[in-house]
Amino acid sequence: MSEREETSFEHRLLLRQLELKDYKEVKEIMEIVYSSIDGAWTRKEFSNLLKKFPEGQICIEDNGKVVAAALSLVIDYDEYGDKHTYDQIIDKGSFKTHDPEGDTLYGIDVFVHPEYRNLRLGRRLYDARKEICEKLNLRGIIAGGRIPGYKDYSNKLTPAKYIEMVRNKELSDPVLSFQLSNGFHVRRILKGYLPDDTDSKAYATLLEWINVYFEEKEKLIGGRKTVVRIGIVQWQMRAVKDLDDFMQQVEFFVDTVSSYKSDIVMFPEFFNAPLMALTNEESPSEAIRSMAEYTEEIRERMVQLALSYNINIIAGSMPEYYDNKLYNVSYLCRRDGTYDAQYKLHVTPDESHYWGMRGGHKLKIFDTDIGKIGILICYDVEFPELARMLSDMDMKILFVPFWTDTKNAYLRVRLCSQARAIENECYVAITGSVGNLPRVENMDIQYSQSAVFSPSDFAFPHDAVIAEATPNTEMTLIADLDLDLLKDLNTAGSVRNLKDRRRDLYNLSWVTRKED
Repeated sequence: MSEREETSFEHRLLLRQLELKDYKEVKEIMEIVYSSIDGAWTRKEFSNLLKKFPEGQICIEDNGKVVAAALSLVIDYDEYGDKHTYDQIIDKGSFKTHDPEGDTLYGIDVFVHPEYRNLRLGRRLYDARKEICEKLNLRGIIAGGRIPGYKDYSNKLTPAKYIEMVRNKELSDPVLSFQLSNGFHVRRILKGYLPDDTDSKAYATLLEWINVYFEEKEKLIGGRKTVVRIGIVQWQMRAVKDLDDFMQQVEFFVDTVSSYKSDIVMFPEFFNAPLMALTNEESPSEAIRSMAEYTEEIRERMVQLALSYNINIIAGSMPEYYDNKLYNVSYLCRRDGTYDAQYKLHVTPDESHYWGMRGGHKLKIFDTDIGKIGILICYDVEFPELARMLSDMDMKILFVPFWTDTKNAYLRVRLCSQARAIENECYVAITGSVGNLPRVENMDIQYSQSAVFSPSDFAFPHDAVIAEATPNTEMTLIADLDLDLLKDLNTAGSVRNLKDRRRDLYNLSWVTRKED
């Protein structure tokens, strides 16, 4: 195109804040759109709104002319609750209800010139409103929504049935269908919200959009992180002289991973197996029971390492023997000096046959300074119900310490872990041991390729693998996990496994044992 050629565009759209000079064009649109319910705001009311909350009043102009707008306030929602009217929110056009310290963005109007309704400008305005809500760190957006299509069905459907049919796309409503498609859900039905709205028969939907990024007032120090750095140790099994020699190796890796400012480090299942060779027991069942005598001291030393190196430690798993019962337990040693435990729930045939090991009875979710995490030891990750229950308790990262001797055994753990990440919209980290222990029966060979998995969607790696180790080589993996990406996935993913579950058809429940 030459410099002398003139360029003209049919549309040139601009999203911006409203100004007082826009009133005439805003009034024109409102008079058309709201001809049956009071028409436009007065100039004084429009001016009041701009003075109270200018950033919340936005519009789209086309070639310099306003063609769509959205108006809003910030309120303290507890002052009004779910049973309120439109007039209470706007306070007769004074908008004194606006509270800069409030917690909710209240949508009081969205309107588009009828000639522009094929351009989906309403969606742009809603997206901009959500952006305002997020940037102001508000809990969400509330709006009272008209249901003008109800006038054609009021003689045969209740408002609740009409709304249900619109939600299920059996019917279409010009307002409600649009709002539902933009991520809002119906919180309740309001009667008398807009008494003059005859098309809606004076009914309205109380709509809510939840801001998943909302954070309580952030602490200057010690606040919850949105990006978590984890380290996992692909551990080399090797002979040791004594417990001190073993703990020296452990401390080396804790030191190494913490030097990268990691928040948590995980060791594999039975990472303390080299101590079994020190027991001088020929029977595997006796050897592992003797090894269990080291467990309490290892746990205490791990807690001290967590404190000293300012890092949370998942101490793989170790045998625990009490009341003549042998268990497999993973300890979470927090950097605040506390610890907790997850027992392996499902034991493999080999663990039962060689060692007489039995499964635990409880599934725990762990609160940490990086969020809620779960731990499933090896075989447990092959039972999808467990991860789903943890997910229902708001787990964000699942840690899986494992021990496998062959590649096909390893693949069972890996593939099931990847499935758990997708099913539960969470991150999953796995790690095992490598090398050989010739003098330890039933743990003589190892196979491992440690890895960190993500859900499978556009925001994550194309193969849903964040990091993976070289197979059968001692090394560490360091990975950063963005927890906000999980929030996006939960609410706007290509598929939403958690949200779309048919809870009306099935559910999971824990069977309580007498021992619990």
